[in-house]
Amino acid sequence: MAKVTLRIEGMSCGHCVNAVNRALHSLSGVTVGTVTVGRADVEVAEGGPAPEAIAEVVRAAGYAATAVQAG
Repeated sequence: MAKVTLRIEGMSCGHCVNAVNRALHSLSGVTVGTVTVGRADVEVAEGGPAPEAIAEVVRAAGYAATAVQAG
């Protein structure tokens, strides 16, 4: 599994964390780790979505997101 960290702007509270968490859980092939204000850590199974596609799901939930680390 590859680890991806997302930098997320526009989050300010627990509701924001829950919204991002729900968006990430909607992705097949992604295991959600920690989601905090400003950051999310996920693991992506082989053949799972690309980091940019993961960030796009967070953007669709209303937050600016950038994949800042993949490994």
